[in-house]
Amino acid sequence: MKTLKDISVGGTCTVVKLHGEGPTKRRIMDMGITKGVEILVRKVAPLGDPMELNVRGYELSIRKADAEKIEVQ
Repeated sequence: MKTLKDISVGGTCTVVKLHGEGPTKRRIMDMGITKGVEILVRKVAPLGDPMELNVRGYELSIRKADAEKIEVQ
């Protein structure tokens, strides 16, 4: 299983499935990250957390812990 955390800077991927439960999964979905969405990894902070993404035409920063719950291909 490949997660969003594994994608390198400049890489694009498509969301396959969201893992997690309750409020965490809901928060990820509310940010626009749903099944079938294409994501571009723009930057990663020097210490590795957070990641800056391009999702649905806007910029979004998420923590690595949340990125681990997003399965991609």
